[in-house]
Amino acid sequence: MTLGWEEIRAEVLRRIRARDWPPGALIPGEEALAEEFGVARATVNRALTALAEAGVLERRKRAGTRVAALPVRRARLEIPVIRLDVLGRGLAYDFRLLADREEAAPVPVTARLGLPERARLRYLETLHLAGGRPFVLETRWLNPAVLPDPPPDFAAVSANEWLVTHVPLVSGDIAFTAEPASPREAMVMGIAPGTALLVAERTTQGTLGPVTLARLAHAPGHRVTMTF
Repeated sequence: MTLGWEEIRAEVLRRIRARDWPPGALIPGEEALAEEFGVARATVNRALTALAEAGVLERRKRAGTRVAALPVRRARLEIPVIRLDVLGRGLAYDFRLLADREEAAPVPVTARLGLPERARLRYLETLHLAGGRPFVLETRWLNPAVLPDPPPDFAAVSANEWLVTHVPLVSGDIAFTAEPASPREAMVMGIAPGTALLVAERTTQGTLGPVTLARLAHAPGHRVTMTF
């Protein structure tokens, strides 16, 4: 029976765990493994690539493939659609678009996205509601280069939902902090200034380059649950 890439991945992982190939060891090349397993080189490549993406192997051109000395555990994180999050809690969803304009973005924003200084981005401010109450205040700098012509109407569909469903995302970063509510956040969300808020700040990159920098300020009492 011809082995599939999943079986080859499992065998390579078994050898690593058994210390047949210890941390830092150079493993056989793709051609040698393809001959050993009796499969095409592309099948071996797919198996090794999957292990490299998981942080188990380190692959470098002309230097071969080594077992990672300090394996890095990577997790795939799906960006949630806030509307579905609210509906999943059994609450009615609505949103209000509070700001939508294009302007020269601040330097810290363009630096985070890897764009030229003073690049013109679309600034959006959206209040998401759950059961008629403020749920998340989303402020977002969006690269207009990722939008079609004509662009979507973000008063009809939130930027959060449109981007998740229309723009392929390949990488990004996210940070969670506890921050006191600014005067603007306090006014929009109907809370006292300085109230502790859970804030998620996220940057994303797509197949065509930088996509967006979003800041999500969650109403008091919000809880984030992640499954790995």
